[in-house]
Amino acid sequence: MAPPMGESSTMKTVTREDATNSGQSNVKALRKTYPLSPLGATPRKPLPQNWKLPFKNYNLSDAEVARIRKQIETDRKRLVAPRTVENDRLIDTRIKVTRAQSESTRWNFVALGIVFVLSASSLAYIYLKFLPNLTEEERSHIKVPKSIDDAKLLGAVLSTYTDEHYLHVVGGYFLTYIFLQSFAIPGSIFLSILAGFLFPFPAALFLVCLCSALGASFCYLLFYLVGRTLVLKYIPDRVTQWQAKVAHHRQHLLNYMIFLRITPFLPNWFINITSPVINVPLMPFFIGTFLGVAPPSFVAIQAGTTLHLLTSSRDAVTAQSIALLIAFATLSLLPVVFRRKLQAKMD
Repeated sequence: MAPPMGESSTMKTVTREDATNSGQSNVKALRKTYPLSPLGATPRKPLPQNWKLPFKNYNLSDAEVARIRKQIETDRKRLVAPRTVENDRLIDTRIKVTRAQSESTRWNFVALGIVFVLSASSLAYIYLKFLPNLTEEERSHIKVPKSIDDAKLLGAVLSTYTDEHYLHVVGGYFLTYIFLQSFAIPGSIFLSILAGFLFPFPAALFLVCLCSALGASFCYLLFYLVGRTLVLKYIPDRVTQWQAKVAHHRQHLLNYMIFLRITPFLPNWFINITSPVINVPLMPFFIGTFLGVAPPSFVAIQAGTTLHLLTSSRDAVTAQSIALLIAFATLSLLPVVFRRKLQAKMD
């Protein structure tokens, strides 16, 4: 058959066999580079993979890479650890901490402010209503002592009215001490010293322990109701660290609370505001506070018996008082040691 007009007569005719051979050679060439898919489609060139260098794409420093690796290892150990109630509580606290970072704390501050104003107003009303007739100079000394000199002046005023208005003095002392403890206001140490000057030693010791336990419990309830978000948002690291320690001492929590109140390892305000967040029950919290503050209060009240000789609150701390606190702290841990030994023998 002659070629159509306008086309070169030298054009080579391509047969089916030639096309097949050419296709097979191209396929063989592709097979040397990439394997064909099961459907016979030619695969595309794969994208470059950097999976062997996971941190290079983020411009991280060596310290950040080490921190990430440490966090991954910690999470891995936590995931493979046996599930316990304490682990669930710790995970739950971490979840609450994460949520608290994005929550607003405006209403929490407003609620705390309202409670504080109402409490302060009630305390001022009671003072104005039931305060005995005082001179202007004596009224100027009726305030929360901030130094040992203020405590001396306040003690001198109250001592003249203790015999005739004993209940008024005890009630005012009681409410003031609880108010300071409830809102973590400094000054309770001077009130403890003042108790030794105003009241008999056994009554003063019981009064100080009761006021400390009630004030700490009110602070516990206050932050349980309106302050948990504040604690989780502003001191999350310290909360999680202390929860891990509490979890380790959960079986003997009462002894642990007594030990913390005797020793200065953790400030009392921190224990009061974080205990409701990490699920410390209120009853061991109250009893542990009542018994734990007794040794430090013993030292302060004993110093208060010679209030007129003190020049500073540090004068109450002597070598004898420090040895006494160490002895009481050791005694608080003895039941724990005996319990562990007994459990080891039974096992």
